[in-house]
Amino acid sequence: QAELRNSRLEKEALQAGQAGLAVAKQNAEVALQHLLQVTTSSRASIRQLLSGAESLQLVADLLKSIDRIAEVSDDGQ
Repeated sequence: QAELRNSRLEKEALQAGQAGLAVAKQNAEVALQHLLQVTTSSRASIRQLLSGAESLQLVADLLKSIDRIAEVSDDGQ
């Protein structure tokens, strides 16, 4: 009878372990989906930042050109 009780307890422990593993797998899948979404969003944000940086560089280059034009005009007068 003790062996039967031990076998029953062992079976319950195995079933609980399998249920825990199934939950862990499900949690891992949800985490993976969230990670993929964050990765996609991050890439879009990086592209936007790079585009903004390029625009700022263009403005800076234009401002430098304006300074040079102003200097040439001042020297020519």
